[in-house]
Amino acid sequence: MKNPFSLQIFILLLDGCGVGEQPDSPAFGDAGAHTLKHTLDATGVHLPNLEKFGLLRFAGSAVRGCASGGRLEQTSKGKDTASGHWELMGVPVDVEFPMFPQGFPPEIIEPFSRAVGRGILENGPASGTEILERLGPEHLRTGDLIVYTSADSVFQVAACEAVVPVKELYRYCAIARDLLRGPYAVCRVIARPFIVQNGRYIRTPRRKDFALPPPAPTFLERLQGAGGTVLGIGKIEDIFAHRGITENRKTSDNHDGLERLRAALSEAFTLTFCNLVQFDSDWGHRRDAAGFARGLQEVDAFFPHLLNALGEHQVLVVTADHGCDPCHAGTDHTREYVPCLFFGKTIREGVKCSDAPQSALAWTLARLLGLSFYRESGWASVLTSGIGG
Repeated sequence: MKNPFSLQIFILLLDGCGVGEQPDSPAFGDAGAHTLKHTLDATGVHLPNLEKFGLLRFAGSAVRGCASGGRLEQTSKGKDTASGHWELMGVPVDVEFPMFPQGFPPEIIEPFSRAVGRGILENGPASGTEILERLGPEHLRTGDLIVYTSADSVFQVAACEAVVPVKELYRYCAIARDLLRGPYAVCRVIARPFIVQNGRYIRTPRRKDFALPPPAPTFLERLQGAGGTVLGIGKIEDIFAHRGITENRKTSDNHDGLERLRAALSEAFTLTFCNLVQFDSDWGHRRDAAGFARGLQEVDAFFPHLLNALGEHQVLVVTADHGCDPCHAGTDHTREYVPCLFFGKTIREGVKCSDAPQSALAWTLARLLGLSFYRESGWASVLTSGIGG
């Protein structure tokens, strides 16, 4: 495989790492949210490498850093994972995905139960870890499925791998995906396999998302159409409903994602897109600022390895999809700006760009690669002016 473009792009997405409330945040109940700053303030975590890179400028640091970029504002109607990723790749979402805070109605749950031949436990909003502790014993005894939702537009199905084989759980979720149409078309159906180990209920890395497809071709699909190749790391393939992804590599945790991203630096994919989901799933939603801080420390310690391995014609982008402030009320995502920083030999150092919509990432990547998919050019000229190549 050969990359037909003069550059390679590597996106490192810190899932849920927002950098401050947007003007419309109060309408979402998120006035004052600031995931990065509140995590730093609550824990006092020291992140010298991320500060030198420039990420901490969004939390009040006077150090501009070596990377260039700015803040991106979500314009989509929601603040969920899918709309955040899709908008970053050039496709804002102008509809709100349905949510079911009271649980799913009988016209969904009853045909689903009949189709899979199993009873249903819970059918309401719940924490994904708490519900396993609470209903795990009954699930093991009866074989009934644990079905729950959250503050996101999701239909989640949890089952022990010893009770329901993982492939069978995937089949159940595909059935649910087919049922959830029209007014019930939640953004994602999520398979949540778990195991029981020493009396503890532990979710395994074999999670699988069955997402709605983006409403229009994303930058990933357009790039493939222009001859480029795309590597997804983590849950990227699931988020984009398997569209625009040449190859995807699942991860067990953030460290695994970072290692896979580093390995991809020596490969020939045009674009590598890596999602570090633990910031969101393990710490943000659980309002665990200490855990979020440990995750940032892990990225901080790994960062020099990425920068030192970055080649002459490779660009690293660090961004996020939404906020998930561990110091905010509730357990939902938070409506926030997200960081978007570029680094590489072809990128000017330390440039501060003006705020832009999230789609500006796709516009910028297209121009950096010499593609004219979009009328807008994003920040490309600001990032590269005066630089050869």
